[in-house]
This record gives sequence, structure tokens and C-alpha cells, in this order.
Amino acid sequence: MHDPDFRTEPAPGALTPLAEIVTGWFTESARNLPWRHPGTTAWSVLVSEVMLQQTPVSRVLPVYEQWLGRWPTPAALAADSAGEAVRLWGKLGYPRRALRLHACAVAITRKHGGVVPDGLTELLSLPGVGEYTARAVQAFAYGRRAAVVDTNVRRVLARAVGGQAQAGPPSTTRDLAAMEAVLPDADTAAALFCAAMMELGAVVCTSASPSCASCPVLGVCAWRLAGSPAYDGPVARPQRFAGTDRQVRGLLMDVLRSAHHPVPQSALDVVWPVDAQRQRAQDALVADGLIDPLPDGRFALPA
Repeated sequence: MHDPDFRTEPAPGALTPLAEIVTGWFTESARNLPWRHPGTTAWSVLVSEVMLQQTPVSRVLPVYEQWLGRWPTPAALAADSAGEAVRLWGKLGYPRRALRLHACAVAITRKHGGVVPDGLTELLSLPGVGEYTARAVQAFAYGRRAAVVDTNVRRVLARAVGGQAQAGPPSTTRDLAAMEAVLPDADTAAALFCAAMMELGAVVCTSASPSCASCPVLGVCAWRLAGSPAYDGPVARPQRFAGTDRQVRGLLMDVLRSAHHPVPQSALDVVWPVDAQRQRAQDALVADGLIDPLPDGRFALPA
């Protein structure tokens, strides 16, 4: 975006009450995050958005800094191996995101001259880039009017506009329509509003314990004005981690990330006592391209 720090506040009266309140609050209270600093590149925004998927900011920050210190451009990452991307990814979780970022870097370098594209169609054609990430890059890297909807935005819209305690199951069509209905018309104002709504949901209008008393939109929040009715719709059950194949996959990846040379099967066998589950997790990692089985029977990160 031309001003990733989001310091340009729209003129009063140019926005709906919700947008004016939220953006005014954001310009005063936004967290100082590196991907919001002036001069942040589109590549840096893309990296941050992929890393932040299902991962807290506190865990992302150190890896984000290391990643861009080593690979400041798509071409730099494309010139390195996918395995090194997985290694530096560390314990952020969902390591396939590292493979997708590497594949993105290769595609951007080969097809777009090393520059992250700004068109929605071109962004969606990049490996692993979906509706949310594409629109986030458009808004936060290029200052375009794009409806950016993540879990936090969905929750704020559900409460402040819809009068519901929770957003319910996601629906790309319905969620984008809900955001479009309140999105400012001007590019800069729309990008600022998207960032502000995400921030509000992340630090104030949280899922379990919203800080309603200090919320800037308290006076116009449909849910609060309705008496904060309890949510009675469908809910998603939280996913457990302990004992799951996902935990075993993580343990196997730890062995490979810490070794700078191929490892034998015996080094993987010791991470989990249940042979069938360990083998299932290992086979899944091979199928996902996160482990390369070598002809001599050893295993390594992808080349």
C-alpha cells in the first residue's frame, strides 16, 4: 500500500458512523506491527498474511523478521530450496504454508518479473493464495478497495451490524457481501477500514471475552443495543491437538528441521510409540511434499 502505516484518516462525514468510529480509533490505537510500517513491500505483506493464518502475532513476529532478513524478495526465496523455507518456518504450524510461499515466490519471479501482482485474478492464480489473502494484499500492499474478511472481521460484523454474539459458520459469498455493505467507496478509506475492523476484532471485540466497556463502537453496536443476546446458532468444535496425527507430524518435522543432512528411518521411529499412527503421519508428510524419501532409505526436507 502507498501508506502501509495507515496514517491517512478519511475526512469526517465521508464515512458511515461505523467506519468513521472504527477508523478513527485505529489511527490512534493500532499496534505497531512491522508489516504496517511505511515502505513495507507487497512481498512483506504477502508473507505476513500467510504466516498469520491461524497463528498468533506473537509467534509470527520473530519468524517474519528472520524470513525477510534472509529472503527480502520473491526472487531471493525462489533461488533457495523449498526445504530451507520449511526449516526456517520452524514451529509456526501448518508447514505446508512454507511450501506455498516458496511456490508463490517461484511463480512471482517467473511470471510477474519478481513483483507481487496487484490484480485479484493474478493473485488468486498464485499457489495457495485464496480469497482472503488475495484481497488482503490488494488492500494492505496496494491500497485498493477490497473486502478483506477474516475471523475477526466476521465477528465484528456479526455483533456491530448483525446483532449476533458470534458469526456462525463461514460463507465466502455471504461474508464478502456483508463487508461490501459497509465498506467505504474510496480506495484508501476502504483499506484503512479493513485494517481497523481486523484490529478491533483481534484486540477488543474478541470471541470469548470482548472488552465492550472500552469498545469504540459500543454506542452503535447492534448486539449491545439489543441487550447482548446469547448466541444460539451452530458452533464449530475446537480441534484438539494432543495425541492427534497433527502432533505426530509436528514431531517428525522437528527431527528433519534440526538435521542438516538426511536422517534414517530409525531417527523418525523414536518420536512416537504407536507405529501405525506414526507411519500414517509420515506417509501424509511425504504426500504433502514436506518430506522427501531418498533412494537409500533416508529422509530429508524437500529439495
